[in-house]
Amino acid sequence: MTAKVSVWQWLRERVNGARAAWVGFLDRFKVAGQEDNQTSEAPESRTVVVSENEREPTAIPGELPVLPLKNTVVFPLTVIPLLVGRPRSVKLVDEAVLGNRLVAMVALRRPGVEDPEPDDLHTMGTVGMIHRFIKAPDGTIHLVVQGIQRIRIDEYTQSQPYMRAKVSAAPDIVEESIELEALRRNSLELFRQLVSLASYLPEEMVMAAMDTGDPRQLAYMIATGLRMDIPDAQEVLEADDIRDKLRKLISILTREVEVLEMGKQIQTEAKSEMEKVQREFFLREQLKAIKKELGEESEQEIEVKELRDKIQKAGMPEEAEKEALRELDRLSKLPTAAAEYSVIRTYLGWLSELPWQVITEDALDIPNARQVLDEDHYDLEKVKERILEYLAVRKLRSEREAGQVAEEEPEDRIRREREGVILCFVGPPGVGKTSLGQSIARALGRHFVRQSLGGMRDEAEIRGHRRTYIGAMPGRIIQAIRRVGSKNPVFMLDEVDKIGTDFRGDPASALLEVLDPEQNREFRDHYLDVPFDLSQVMFITTANVLDTIPPPLRDRMEILTLSGYTEEEKIRIAQRYLIPRQVRENGLRAEEIQFTDKAVSTIVRDYTREAGVRNLEREIGSICRKVATRIAEGLESDGSIDEEAVSKNLGKPKYYFDAAERTEMPGVATGLAWTQAGGDILFIEASKMQGSKGFTLTGQLGDVMKESAQAALSFVRSKADQLGVDPAFFEKTDIHLHVPAGSIPKDGPSAGVTMATALASLLTGKRVSAKVGMTGEITLRGQVLPVGGIKEKILAAHRTGLRTVILPKRNEPDLEDVPDDVREDMTFVLVDRVQQVFDAALLDGGGQEEPEK
Repeated sequence: MTAKVSVWQWLRERVNGARAAWVGFLDRFKVAGQEDNQTSEAPESRTVVVSENEREPTAIPGELPVLPLKNTVVFPLTVIPLLVGRPRSVKLVDEAVLGNRLVAMVALRRPGVEDPEPDDLHTMGTVGMIHRFIKAPDGTIHLVVQGIQRIRIDEYTQSQPYMRAKVSAAPDIVEESIELEALRRNSLELFRQLVSLASYLPEEMVMAAMDTGDPRQLAYMIATGLRMDIPDAQEVLEADDIRDKLRKLISILTREVEVLEMGKQIQTEAKSEMEKVQREFFLREQLKAIKKELGEESEQEIEVKELRDKIQKAGMPEEAEKEALRELDRLSKLPTAAAEYSVIRTYLGWLSELPWQVITEDALDIPNARQVLDEDHYDLEKVKERILEYLAVRKLRSEREAGQVAEEEPEDRIRREREGVILCFVGPPGVGKTSLGQSIARALGRHFVRQSLGGMRDEAEIRGHRRTYIGAMPGRIIQAIRRVGSKNPVFMLDEVDKIGTDFRGDPASALLEVLDPEQNREFRDHYLDVPFDLSQVMFITTANVLDTIPPPLRDRMEILTLSGYTEEEKIRIAQRYLIPRQVRENGLRAEEIQFTDKAVSTIVRDYTREAGVRNLEREIGSICRKVATRIAEGLESDGSIDEEAVSKNLGKPKYYFDAAERTEMPGVATGLAWTQAGGDILFIEASKMQGSKGFTLTGQLGDVMKESAQAALSFVRSKADQLGVDPAFFEKTDIHLHVPAGSIPKDGPSAGVTMATALASLLTGKRVSAKVGMTGEITLRGQVLPVGGIKEKILAAHRTGLRTVILPKRNEPDLEDVPDDVREDMTFVLVDRVQQVFDAALLDGGGQEEPEK
């Protein structure tokens, strides 16, 4: 007899005791099935399994009473407690106990049916014997039933007062095979894992299952102990072959084991998370106690020691080191959980990580620096010469003062080491100001850092926040210095002319100390509150205009002007830099696309009108992408880009020279203007109509430009006799002066001579030469005064096809800044009187059209 049989004998002895002992049995092993008015949840059960030789009945009658089961399925070869409460079922049990004690136990198809009928029951069930029968005070009956064999309901013969039916035995099919043995072992192993994970299954069930050699008995034992839905349990019962039963059980066991393992993992993680803080606290306290007992240092002491070593190795000045050690002493006395602990720790981290003594050695090879600058940028000779001058001075000083360092006093050494340079590159967009800073850093062998100042309004962005604020940080200057790890980088402050100001302060004022070599040797960031030496930093600022830069800040910088490029320079830049870069970025090879100089010239003249080369590069990139598309599609492409190919790829021209069309009627003159994007041309138109001395100005003109227009009209009226104009003409005529592109604000005195020429052309009926452009300020006495932006204006005139430029005579020295090829290609008329302008510009007054060159 198996171990499980002894358990069954023990159970039977307990059931034979008093009623109280039986109730205790029910409390301990709980109820496995419910019926009638009980809840639909299947309670936990303690099942006893018997061997086949212990089944007391030897024959199954042909007709049996049918006991409907709710939320449970009884399997053969198992003993299970049941609770009966429905009146019909109570009557059935009462009569069955008085008879052979055999009942057909069949599960309901729908557990929610209160008064089941034959159609509500499954057709497959289990015949069972009632071993114990006890009535409770509430009228329910507690049973202990032993499943004997599967049966099939053939026909119901009675439905009242309880159901009876004709039944037939449905024995299981057991065929010994290797497959059956494999299924048995697999199900046994999964059941062992399930019992180890499930708290509702006793360990004795594993021992009983291991001692069971019969696959049929093992299958029913597992099915009884396993939590299954009623449809799954009924499917196991209805399977005829034991192999099918075991396959179904293995599937359910696998799923249940995975669910329990996942649940156990989730529970473990949740418990660990909840206890993590408390556990760490206790462990930390225990660790402190252990280390204290062993004489070892705590984590805080180790951290303080590491910070002390970093401070000593950082090479800080005396004041900074004193402040750092004072804060470190405070840190050592604070508990790690204190809020101020992390604040001090962060502050000391900033102090210890700054490059107080880290200097990048300059590459003082002048020829190599010149080569690097020429490789990266075309032209820009003034800027390159200034950088080479800086390197030359550094080289000479380092060579000639090498033997004097030991004899110098500390103050003299500090004064000698203040070699910071502050340059300001001013020019239109796209001329290479920002990229020039990177080339300078490469030529010097220094680190490069760039910081954009455009739109900055908070002074704390420069000087940092004081540590009293939550989340305080150093300013961007100190942050960048720590990031590059050197105290002498090339530091570019981009867009310095676009700094704003509001209630948070004026960042431009904060830059006064940063950009002054005499003051930034002891720059104090509000967060650090100790001096840091910025005198060896090479600061480079960029701007489009100087007018918006405050005078004190502008005075601290060395201004280097980068003017626009000529057409020839743009062609060279495109061939050397822009085209190779766009070919590379668009996945092309050098042999797959080639631009001719005429093609680049066509792009410059007809598709771009700028001082820089940004739009030129965009148009080149557009052509490269179209060529790449054709190659990717497998279409033939010779790769040669000439003038015709440019028009084919870029479409119709965006710009064209319209000075001849504009000036074909008297009263229109071409002027030269300066803008933030470089030089440009503008047309000034004058018209007359009947009226009475009216003078109208349009074109969104500024006050200075309106005053120039009034001065021009007054001068023309004063010279009416010389111009051949009837003085009475002004008494009955209104004059309208208009500057097109009225949506663009315009101001400045340099259009005075252009306005006077337009008025003179209108009144005399003499047309202005289409190839002449002019600039200059006018006085009431007819003098022409000098103006600014001569180089940009001449480049704009050359770019737009003008061949003669009228300039004030006092601007003659400015022609030296104009490239040689432009000077050779143009004619310059230097004047100091307005009459000279009239003579050179008015066609019928001595001026003649310039021949084409």
